[in-house]
Amino acid sequence: MATATLTKFRNEPYADFSQPANRQAMEAALQKVRSEFGREYQLRIAGDWISTGDKLSSVNPSNPREVVGIHHKATAELARRAVESAWAFFPQWAATPAAERVHLLLEASRILRARKMEFDAWLVYEAGKTWPEAEADVSEAIDFCEYYAREMDRLSGPQPVVQLPGERDEMVYIPLGVGIVIPPWNFPLAILVGMTAASLVTGNTAIIKPSSETPTIAAKFAEVLLDAGFPERSFTLLTGSGSAVGDVLVQHPKTRYVSFTGSRDVGLRINELAAKPQPGQVWIKRVIAEMGGKDAIIVDGDADIDKAVEGVLFSAFGYQGQKCSACSRAIVDAKVYDQFLDKLTARAKVLKVGPSDDPGNYMGPVISEGARRNILQYIETGKKEGRLVAGGEPASEAGYFVPPTIIADVEAKARIFQEEIFGPVLAVTKARDFEHALDLANDSQYGLTGAVFSNNPEHLRQAKERFHVGNLYLNRKCTGAMVGAHPFGGFNMSGTDSKAGGPDYLLLFLQAKSVAAKV
Repeated sequence: MATATLTKFRNEPYADFSQPANRQAMEAALQKVRSEFGREYQLRIAGDWISTGDKLSSVNPSNPREVVGIHHKATAELARRAVESAWAFFPQWAATPAAERVHLLLEASRILRARKMEFDAWLVYEAGKTWPEAEADVSEAIDFCEYYAREMDRLSGPQPVVQLPGERDEMVYIPLGVGIVIPPWNFPLAILVGMTAASLVTGNTAIIKPSSETPTIAAKFAEVLLDAGFPERSFTLLTGSGSAVGDVLVQHPKTRYVSFTGSRDVGLRINELAAKPQPGQVWIKRVIAEMGGKDAIIVDGDADIDKAVEGVLFSAFGYQGQKCSACSRAIVDAKVYDQFLDKLTARAKVLKVGPSDDPGNYMGPVISEGARRNILQYIETGKKEGRLVAGGEPASEAGYFVPPTIIADVEAKARIFQEEIFGPVLAVTKARDFEHALDLANDSQYGLTGAVFSNNPEHLRQAKERFHVGNLYLNRKCTGAMVGAHPFGGFNMSGTDSKAGGPDYLLLFLQAKSVAAKV
């Protein structure tokens, strides 16, 4: 039944690092986290700690010589054991009163809040996030816990249905079973927490397969869940390569659903594998997928150019462009194209790039040498497809740095206009008018986020109707979706429009049971 004591949801406020106390707390957290570099982390299945001897190391992308954490890698056999263990515990966890699960999730939120600066620091070092980006990630993780706790409270009792004469009619939501949670490296706390919190608070058991780039952050969150009181068998953290254990987890007949955030190609493979029933499987597996984006910001002919420049700049180069919501296409009306491009280029050229633990840097590193190499290859392609006006050369530092790069005069059929790059590379394209701009924006296999800068009410109305994205923003940046206010998920090849942080998200982790009793 609903818990009357829960207060109204409010988003977690961000720490202001211009305040000396916050700055000092963050510097202390960075020092504390650095003292734990190189620590070894075992696997944990059903309360058993397991060492396989086969290890992966995560590094600091600002300085790859520094090992952040060493993690034992699971085998296919251990993956199967994890599913069987989760399935065996599922009836007990599903029968746990929803109010108790809600309480545990709120306790996890409290612990995250108490350890906020520490988690900020882990994100700075293992994911290469600048201080503000790390703070936003941890705040969103807290938001997910708080919001989903309240949503489960709302959904926990009988739902309103029509009462027929002579009957007592009700509908209740029940959990699904064993869920596989596969979060990405770019929001290694927020998205991991969101998908895990949704799984556990609804009464499912979860197997978390974190990215091999950021497993230490996942291990630290597993500590939070245990400290909050979640039973050891309610979840498993299973580090290892996707090729070794990913397919096993997805295909296991006792897996009930897969919650995934990542690339288009991996998401499509998961969807394909999950769709094929395995021997002994008695359900159709559910896939909850948030995949890539090729997000566009339209700058209309009468837009406030300075605001548009700032919106595009932040959306394109915040966290080095490594967000599925990042702006990678600026589509600009011909009337203001040159003015916009000149101002944007000037702003991009003065952005400071360097180690993410230095608060003076606007951009940190990209996540890995492989990512850096791929981004630089796209830049070389872009030089042939358009006009390089900013960036383009690899930075000289030891880390995986790529400067903010802008390529102008890009045509719609160009690879850098159509393909997701996942780095600080922006294609700028000229539109004849607003109608043409909308056509260009929709010329994509993706449909995640988009934005329009315009002072024309009719153009904004048209964008609301015709700009085919799951998250549309008017006269603001296209990144930074807030839990509760901007339910997040996209169309087409951007995924299943799961709308994380919205009022229908938990329904993806539940099934409805209707009961009619004759009276």
